[in-house]
Amino acid sequence: MNGKTFKMAQAEGEQTGGLQINVTSDIGLIPIQNAVISIAYTRTPETEVETLETDISGQTEEVQLSAPPLSYSLTPESPMPYSEYNVTVQAPGYEPVMISGVEVLPDVTAVQNIRMTPVETARETEETLVIPDHTLYGEYPPKIPEEEIKPMDETGEIVLSRVVVPEYIVVHDGVPNDSSAPNYYVRYKDYIKNVASSEIYATWPESSIYANILAILSFTLNRVYTEW
Repeated sequence: MNGKTFKMAQAEGEQTGGLQINVTSDIGLIPIQNAVISIAYTRTPETEVETLETDISGQTEEVQLSAPPLSYSLTPESPMPYSEYNVTVQAPGYEPVMISGVEVLPDVTAVQNIRMTPVETARETEETLVIPDHTLYGEYPPKIPEEEIKPMDETGEIVLSRVVVPEYIVVHDGVPNDSSAPNYYVRYKDYIKNVASSEIYATWPESSIYANILAILSFTLNRVYTEW
């Protein structure tokens, strides 16, 4: 969505959504106190809208930020239903971090966790992380179709002897037949959280959120159970 469309969306009924930042050290996950956080619009990064500071728990207070109308996230084919912000964090003894594209929906609170890396020298470099468009809004390639009947390996068993809820799952960062793409071990709970946040808007009715998360859980466990 271009800047003109975004301004029109705000004029139709601007609302607000909450944002809270949690800052911890990359080593030991120790809360970082007195980290200074600057929040600006992603499309106009020179326009700072809020400055916050973390408390003894490494958390900021919840701040209310401009967001599009609630109806946008509840209606298909609507304009962008969330506002995007840049969050820049600085703390003595740590490399600065900037996250671009933090999504804020109306009437709900977004929680952004940030880990900072300690530095050993006086020279510091800023780490920039970019959050891509939400999958319900952005344009992404269609899912690769799969065969309804899977081939059975010569070794025999393709179904585990019991249902297993794993601690970690392997995420292949590429199409299935690309052997050069790396594999990552991700905690099962973190994987479910990441998939859910990419496929669900927090503004949806609670029953819809529960139903979608159960579908994600079932699909993932089916892949583990059948080893496909």
